[in-house]
Amino acid sequence: MSTNRPRPTWIQVVVGLFGAAAIVLLCWIGVFTVRALLGTPELQSFITTYPGGAPIPEGTKEGIPAFVSWTHFLNAFFLVLIIRTGIRVRTEKRAGGLWSSKKVKKRRMSLALWGHLAVDVLWLVNGVVFVVLLFASGHWVRIVPTSWDVFPNALSTLIQYVSLDWPTEHSWANYNALQQLMYFAIVFFAAPVAAVTGWRLSAFAPKSPAWERAFPVHVAKRLHFPTMLFFVGFVIVHVGLVFATGALRNLNHMYAGTDSVSWTGFGIFSATVVLMVIGWGAVRRDDWIARPAKWFGDVRLMKR
Repeated sequence: MSTNRPRPTWIQVVVGLFGAAAIVLLCWIGVFTVRALLGTPELQSFITTYPGGAPIPEGTKEGIPAFVSWTHFLNAFFLVLIIRTGIRVRTEKRAGGLWSSKKVKKRRMSLALWGHLAVDVLWLVNGVVFVVLLFASGHWVRIVPTSWDVFPNALSTLIQYVSLDWPTEHSWANYNALQQLMYFAIVFFAAPVAAVTGWRLSAFAPKSPAWERAFPVHVAKRLHFPTMLFFVGFVIVHVGLVFATGALRNLNHMYAGTDSVSWTGFGIFSATVVLMVIGWGAVRRDDWIARPAKWFGDVRLMKR
């Protein structure tokens, strides 16, 4: 759907290009600065003491359980749809369709918003299943820190990444400390914040002065969108590192359940990307969203 936004002027384009060049230059300055500091005895000693691995209890079983693979795919798939529908909700000028509840007639929203909330629910259900299986299987020790040493090891990993002299990866056995902290933050902090703030902004949240005092809508708005940006940034960096640190082995870990180098995981990953592209296109169309929306309420498509 067109948002009728004006095209950028040539001055804005030039300023944008110079801004991008400045960011690249600053990144390279950062890389060379860190590489210079790595030559000092103090930082060399720090890296030797804390090489970057996430401390995990002895006897932790190696490997990626099957439930991690399929919940990981569903998480990525639903997250793509959440981001796309969220963009629609934020930029849409005129709703292409409306959904209204059969039980509560005053509860009405655009089909874009209904689609956003529906995918949110599926994403949350998948997340709950993942967390339950995570603790039931004992795999939780891979992403939940069990030692304070995770913090200096995470800093060591970050320094090595910035220097482009990356740490040795062997995620089949255990993640590095920075991975562990990020996965922990995504599962136990960012996801709950996104869920709670999204519910507060939805038509299903209580509309009472008491709730407005306890959890104001403007606070939820200030938290919800930046949380989505955090997810987007995480996905970009995560996927980039998966391909930069041994793509075939990493994809086999997550999609094929094996610690080998072959094209099996890449093939499965490619198929999931196709599904994501199809899903991305589907949630752009109100007539497609209307089909499942009719199961839960009344739908009215607007004339273009």
